Amino acid sequence: MTRRAGVVFAALADPTRRQVVELLAGEESATATQLADRLPVTRQAVTKHLAALADADLVAMTRAGREVRYALRPEAMSDAVEWMVEMGARWDRRLASLGRHLRSKTGHKIAGSRS
Repeated sequence: MTRRAGVVFAALADPTRRQVVELLAGEESATATQLADRLPVTRQAVTKHLAALADADLVAMTRAGREVRYALRPEAMSDAVEWMVEMGARWDRRLASLGRHLRSKTGHKIAGSRS
């Protein structure tokens, strides 16, 4: 899980790739040209970003004649989401433990003070 999550995080580290993902999330599929028309980069740059997203299994490519259409594969993000949920739960447990500890220390000081 951690390796696949790392691949997804690496692919999504680039802001242009995140924009591509956001655009594809709103559409069934799109070509590199259609995406480039909505981004401040060339079609060739979009194609390279799509290849990186495909390597991370975040997009699927479908060829229809000379046209290549790209579609988002959100299920590929499941390992990354699962990792984030797990890390969030760990931090929640640690913070809850720290809160209990601090409350117990504060409670002892207040209970034992004569002021």
